[in-house]
Amino acid sequence: MALALKEEGNKKFKAGDYKGAEELYTRAIQKDPWNSTLFTNRAFSRIKLQSWDPCIDDCIRSIEIDNDSMKGYFYLAQAQLELKHPNEALSSALTAYHLCLKANNPSASSISELVLKAKKQKWEAKERDRLRRRSNLLRELEDKLEESAELERLNLQTLTKEGELSKSQGFEEKLEVEHSLAQKLEELRNTFAIADPEHMARREVPDYLIDSVSFSIMHDPVVTKNGHSYSRTTIYEHLRRSETDPLTREPLRREDLRPNLALKQACAEFLEQNGWAVDW
Repeated sequence: MALALKEEGNKKFKAGDYKGAEELYTRAIQKDPWNSTLFTNRAFSRIKLQSWDPCIDDCIRSIEIDNDSMKGYFYLAQAQLELKHPNEALSSALTAYHLCLKANNPSASSISELVLKAKKQKWEAKERDRLRRRSNLLRELEDKLEESAELERLNLQTLTKEGELSKSQGFEEKLEVEHSLAQKLEELRNTFAIADPEHMARREVPDYLIDSVSFSIMHDPVVTKNGHSYSRTTIYEHLRRSETDPLTREPLRREDLRPNLALKQACAEFLEQNGWAVDW
């Protein structure tokens, strides 16, 4: 019975009926509450519905049942990122990544992107705090923008609850509020950076300098035949466990690697000019 409900839920999900899929997965869980896959399936439908807290509950339950639930950690990280919990999201994403490599799963590339996204959000939160400590005016203006956006969110919730806006309309309006807030904050920070570039400029690390295994800045990069670059020490350690490319899962041996001298120089120059990057 649970399997049949799951299959019906999968059909609803593929058709884009995420609410219908969620309901069918719920019925399946009632029949088989120890099936980890049912919880990750429902978690994925809740991601599509942007129902973040219930998604996290499902992921945690899935992991309680199966501690090696890669999808459980993967979906958990996505929900945690949406709720602006980058530290927890990074931990969950890294766990999913290591489980993926352990299982030789082809999802390594997408999980790697999620890890990097979580690490960036964590860094951006630190940068935001640093800049706000530098300028009381910036902090006050950012707080005003955040307060204004929160009032708009609450108003949209009220209008949706009272039926003046449909759920889809409320969702679209909420996206517009978030987009507008992000744009205004970006413009504000850029203005302060132009006024005081030495102290107020945002500090960022280019993606091409970051190793896709350790997620740190590379010091001695090597490149594969397919053009993927990795830090020598981390790819050697990976190949000791599995002779495959961590991202593509194609066969890879030490002999296939070549020094990436241009990238090595770029990494060295960036670190020399940006001493703060060692803490990234």
